[in-house]
Amino acid sequence: MTDNTGNYEVVVIGGGAAGLSAALVLGRARRRTLVVDAGEPRNAPAAHMQGYLSRDGMPPAEFLAVGREEIARYGVELVPDRAVDVTRDDGFTVRLAGGGAVHARQLVVATGLKDELPPVAGLAERFGRDVLHCPYCHGWEVRDRAFGVLATTPLSVHQALMITQWSKDVTLFLHQVAEADLTDDDLRRLAAAGVRVVPGEVASLDVDGDRLTGVRLAGGTPSGGGAAYEREVLFVAPRAVPRTDLLVRLGAEMRETPFGTYPVIDERGLTTVPGLWAAGNASGFAEQVVNAASRGYRAGAAINGELLFADLDAAIRV
Repeated sequence: MTDNTGNYEVVVIGGGAAGLSAALVLGRARRRTLVVDAGEPRNAPAAHMQGYLSRDGMPPAEFLAVGREEIARYGVELVPDRAVDVTRDDGFTVRLAGGGAVHARQLVVATGLKDELPPVAGLAERFGRDVLHCPYCHGWEVRDRAFGVLATTPLSVHQALMITQWSKDVTLFLHQVAEADLTDDDLRRLAAAGVRVVPGEVASLDVDGDRLTGVRLAGGTPSGGGAAYEREVLFVAPRAVPRTDLLVRLGAEMRETPFGTYPVIDERGLTTVPGLWAAGNASGFAEQVVNAASRGYRAGAAINGELLFADLDAAIRV
């Protein structure tokens, strides 16, 4: 299934749900496949993942471990390393941080994205626990508690409205968003949903033991601390930073979205560069684990077809 020359039919950069899923399909299709994984999954802070049928509640690390075992059954190799550069020749040459390079006829970039949180004291330490970003991922587990939403843009109004499906006790902290930036429709909907709106910048979180107990505003008291609001859960929308440097380096056409810059792809995941594919959160912002796995599967199946017909056409021309 593999050879020791560094030549593969497919190299997959990224060993998350999308990358492993693509590799699984390719391995089962008897393709010489290598996965390069830097070991930085986006959902590492979360204790469990939800909403994946038959895998609901599974710890992310366990999910990845099972996936690695599955691809190994079909001869797929996995190297724990980072792809630091890639060039296009008669295929793709991928240079690794640990030294050396590998070559592929087709390349899948499934490097995901990273979340950048607002610089509020205590926020990063509790992210994935009682500081959350996705109600579909975590809403059921924290249902009916006292929710807060830390606004990062006026779009945070949408987040505040959405989470009222899981709790009727919701407070929107405007933080650095001006009240004037909210539309009349925003205000009417917030009022109709019973969401309390609190202007003013958030300075820090109150934590008792190992649980969130409140959100504290900046300034306003002789001791320098601002008003505190008792909250048990805080939702925040991090700034998503797509890891798409390799795609850009290879000349893939990119598109601007409200959530970052992503590659232009067809329905299978093929970019505008022949042989270059994107899957998972490297292809779009809203790819939950189950969606990312689906994207990887689709790309893997399409790549097998591309390779098969390329070889047949080459044989006909001989």
